Amino acid sequence: MTEPTADRIPDQHGRVAVVTGANSGLGLVTATELARRGAHVVLAVRDTAAGARAAHRIGGDVEVRELDLASLASVRAFAAKLAADHPAIDLLVNNAGVVLLGPRRTSADGFELQFATNALGHFALTGLLLDNLAAAPRARVVNLSSITHKTAHLDFDDLMSERDYRATAAYGRSKLATTVFGVELDRRLRAAGSPILSVLAHPGLTRTNLTPRAWEHRGRLGRVIARLGLLATQSVEQGALPQLRAATGVGVRGGQFFGPSGLWETRGSVTEARLSREAADPAVGKRFWAAAEELTGVGYL
Repeated sequence: MTEPTADRIPDQHGRVAVVTGANSGLGLVTATELARRGAHVVLAVRDTAAGARAAHRIGGDVEVRELDLASLASVRAFAAKLAADHPAIDLLVNNAGVVLLGPRRTSADGFELQFATNALGHFALTGLLLDNLAAAPRARVVNLSSITHKTAHLDFDDLMSERDYRATAAYGRSKLATTVFGVELDRRLRAAGSPILSVLAHPGLTRTNLTPRAWEHRGRLGRVIARLGLLATQSVEQGALPQLRAATGVGVRGGQFFGPSGLWETRGSVTEARLSREAADPAVGKRFWAAAEELTGVGYL
């Protein structure tokens, strides 16, 4: 497939797309391009005021719905209303995420906040919407990974980083969990004979608002460090191309993983990326799945 720029993304008319974290960054670009090509796009956002501003900016056929991925109650409420209003969902882009560089924080359910938001919230959301995805022809689920997953490790005895909390390590762990989820979801969909595709993508190093927000609490020096770090990144428009390829590319297969092609997958045009050994390990996938079902109370496949 050629680079999925705005004029090359296949027509999306008649499709319902749900994008989490769609009010800014990669999610905003993804939602904008899907709407531009005719999709009905649900902006699933924690801050509905920010979502309304994004919807006004995007234009097209969009709606804003409240979703806090760090709260399983919010995930369940969102999924129930969405499923009732949209019996068939063609695309779910699990894009939203948080990155923290401060002290350990927990979600409404008592989970480490990054793991709760980036991994468990999306696991639960996908499971709760699976019947609606199955009702659409060739639906897709896209999970947003990160190059940080390549050096991360899932310690199943301490998934919530209670014994040894390091913010950057916890973020990498959450993104490895997200990646493992996407790969294992593909295995289970294939085994069940489902037409739903589970596809993955990562943006390389991209200028989003996550890093500056993470450094805000560290004062002036932290903000300077964040700005310097942004100089080494690519634009958010470029960074969104891998997930747009995963979401809309013709001929995409379940289990494919897209990312930038240049400089150790940090920037450049879209290509197939490489999973870490742990992310691709079926034993790890099976173990994560069991843990996620127990933690979220959502069981499927």
